[in-house]
Amino acid sequence: MQKEAAESKPIRSLEDAINRCQAQGMRLSRQRRFILELLWQEKEHLSAREIYDRLNQQGKDIGHTSVYQNLEALSCQGIIECIERSDGRLYGNISDTHSHVNCLDTKQILDVYVQLPQDLIEQIEQQTGVRITDYQIDFYGYRLPESN
Repeated sequence: MQKEAAESKPIRSLEDAINRCQAQGMRLSRQRRFILELLWQEKEHLSAREIYDRLNQQGKDIGHTSVYQNLEALSCQGIIECIERSDGRLYGNISDTHSHVNCLDTKQILDVYVQLPQDLIEQIEQQTGVRITDYQIDFYGYRLPESN
């Protein structure tokens, strides 16, 4: 029971991510730790190539294959997020349910927590005949002009 409770708890910090790896019996290799540290430092969605480049720029010796294998393992275990895009996968540090704001100007993806009103969820359930247990929303838009 204790393990199940730990796995359902949202990952909110690097320490939580490391603890989840250990709770799931994943070996916390040096390379895996490098990737987790980078994702928590940068707090943005990065491609495997960007992760590889940034780690090597920091002087952390890690190969392409190791980056891809570790990203796959971490995302499959729900420790990090993997977003499928037409131009490839992006990885982020937040793995629990959340929504995204996609900035069309900067191509940046921002994490947001959105709670829909209960009456809207009930309306969707009535229209579809499906009981809603979870959701995520993708918003798209352009940067607001800065006001002076």
